[in-house]
Amino acid sequence: MDTLVEIQDVTKVIKGRTIINSVSFEVKKGEVFGFLGPNGAGKTTTIRMMVGLIGITSGDIKILGSSIKTDFEKAISHIGAIVENPEMYKFLSGYQNLVHYARMSRGVTKEKIEETVELVGLTDRIHDKVRTYSLGMRQRLGLAQCLLHDPKILILDEPTNGLDPAGIREIRDHLRMLARERDMAVIVSSHLLSEMEMMCDRIGIIQNGKLIDVQHISDFVQGEEKIYEIEVDHPEKASSLLKGAQPDIPIQLTGNSVLLPLVRDDIPNLIKNFVQADIKIFAVREVTKTLEERFLEVTEYKEDAGNA
Repeated sequence: MDTLVEIQDVTKVIKGRTIINSVSFEVKKGEVFGFLGPNGAGKTTTIRMMVGLIGITSGDIKILGSSIKTDFEKAISHIGAIVENPEMYKFLSGYQNLVHYARMSRGVTKEKIEETVELVGLTDRIHDKVRTYSLGMRQRLGLAQCLLHDPKILILDEPTNGLDPAGIREIRDHLRMLARERDMAVIVSSHLLSEMEMMCDRIGIIQNGKLIDVQHISDFVQGEEKIYEIEVDHPEKASSLLKGAQPDIPIQLTGNSVLLPLVRDDIPNLIKNFVQADIKIFAVREVTKTLEERFLEVTEYKEDAGNA
């Protein structure tokens, strides 16, 4: 089964207000799926429904084919999750915390605990009191807690909140390794665009309780058209030549460069026309939009379409 998580037309209504509106998406094994949106968009509410902390008004959530609504115990057995912040007994050591959590699942051996501790990189500090841990170490201990029962799905709500750059990188590397080496489905919610770009294979954008787009991260960043930067000796002359041939094409001048949307196959003809017009070409570069630029484009477009 490649698809491990199915969100099927899920809606959540609280006190007559629709918090989540007909959200649907799938997550496959081996991928890190980013759930992206501003604070208050509905990310945590959706995750709470996925792990059974709040009920579903309509629709269904299936985990490895088992419904959260009708077969909760079987469905939840495949999930490891941290919703908001990992909670620990600070007066106990990290190891004692894991022993305590292990008692809640069947078949978690001492060897399994030690293997998980090594996996998240806490071997040297696991017998220290949790109150002495940094925020990054507590996040890693929470990750170990989630992994004790060998779940197929890992769900983390804002896992890099409050971490320094080194801690963020550690968590990111662990999540990508788990998805790749253990064929897990990892679902991460965040409002940090740069982190999602480096961590995720696909992202789903949620805004005002609606899922407005799901795309592969590379496709999302690039968008449908490719922008090329052409460095020349006479940018104004190059711009006039282009506008004469295609008056509707959007052209931007930056320094000695011309920026414009192009199909790759059009580049040789464009270069030929520049050379014939005695315009010297120093470089042709494809410009990749940042995730933030694409996020703003998509959300503004969807918002404008919804208000039309």
